[in-house]
Amino acid sequence: MDYNQIYKNAEQYVTDMYGRVHDPNLVYHNLQHTKSVVNRTKEIAAHYNLVENDMVVLYVAAWFHDTGYLFEEPARHEEKSAELMREFMRMQTQDDDLVNTIEECILATKPNRKAVNLLQQIICDADTYNLGTKEFNITNKLVYEEFRLRGNAGSKKEWQQKAIELLENHQYYTTYCKELLTEKKRKNLKKLKKDLNEIAEVSTKDELVDKQNAFTTKGIQTMLRLTSENHMRLSDMADGKANILISVNAIIISVILSVLLRRLQVDTYLTIPTVIFLAFSVVTIVVAILATRPKVSEGTFSDQDIIDKKVNLLFFGNFHRTSLSQYEQAMSRMMIDPTYLYGSLVKDIFQLGVVLARKYKLIRWAYNIFMFGIIISVVAFGLAVFLNDAAEGTITNSSGTPL
Repeated sequence: MDYNQIYKNAEQYVTDMYGRVHDPNLVYHNLQHTKSVVNRTKEIAAHYNLVENDMVVLYVAAWFHDTGYLFEEPARHEEKSAELMREFMRMQTQDDDLVNTIEECILATKPNRKAVNLLQQIICDADTYNLGTKEFNITNKLVYEEFRLRGNAGSKKEWQQKAIELLENHQYYTTYCKELLTEKKRKNLKKLKKDLNEIAEVSTKDELVDKQNAFTTKGIQTMLRLTSENHMRLSDMADGKANILISVNAIIISVILSVLLRRLQVDTYLTIPTVIFLAFSVVTIVVAILATRPKVSEGTFSDQDIIDKKVNLLFFGNFHRTSLSQYEQAMSRMMIDPTYLYGSLVKDIFQLGVVLARKYKLIRWAYNIFMFGIIISVVAFGLAVFLNDAAEGTITNSSGTPL
């Protein structure tokens, strides 16, 4: 068996695999880490009198031990690594015992699994060599970032607790690593505990800030809700006032048209006051209708309007002609953007205020027209009656001949 050729083939095979199946989330368990484990394996093995067959086992196991990360979730990566190793070794040798020994070494790197012989102990110590070095702080951050990118990291505090557990439960197997790395691992553990206390203090402060922000946010939401509700009540009141004017003047007009116009054929002197009364009533109704008449806008918006945050999605007039899918997509964008969401609520309140100002202005005009119309009409009726009575009196006092 050509061991040197297996060394070269294993290195080339794994290097090509990492180049071919690139995973940007593997910021720690990548080719660089694999090469580091291979070098540490050589370093530890150099202190023991190993035969060539054992060196092949360690070398191949070191190259393949984390290749499963490229294809499987972290929990099953050792099994996948062993499977990939078997595919490679089938092209190199028919020695099943050798392949099985390599597989056992790879599987020995699983958490909570004990190394039962020197080869497994060497590969395990090489894989966790960094726990007792000054690089541990960097590698710990890289592993956290990798798990975070995969969605399995949890909070920083939780990760620090897991790292402390790992170092407390971890032990080096080989005498070489025990003597070389145990003291530095103890210092790394001490630093982790110190960092955890600092994170706990920062978390407490952050919780207080979060509570304060939550209280502030709740206050803002309450303010916006109450303001919007007040505007809606004022709008309902305005519509009610306009309806009163419309109803009263509609009754007046119907009475004038059905009753008073017949009297004008006899009492012609009431024509001008009646026309004045009728005109003021019609104008009052028109102004009141203008105050309550709804205005519907175009009802569409573009994607650019959403990006620029120009459209208020809370007002039906801006979206009633769009498709449901387009509206849902736009609302999803707005709901994840607090600035856009609160900005839309503020715009909605502002637009309600503008509409209210117009309504109350027109209703004020309508009430003024109605008030002055009543006064002028009553005065006109009074003058008409007075002048008519005066004219009839003059005719009565004459000698009976026409004036």
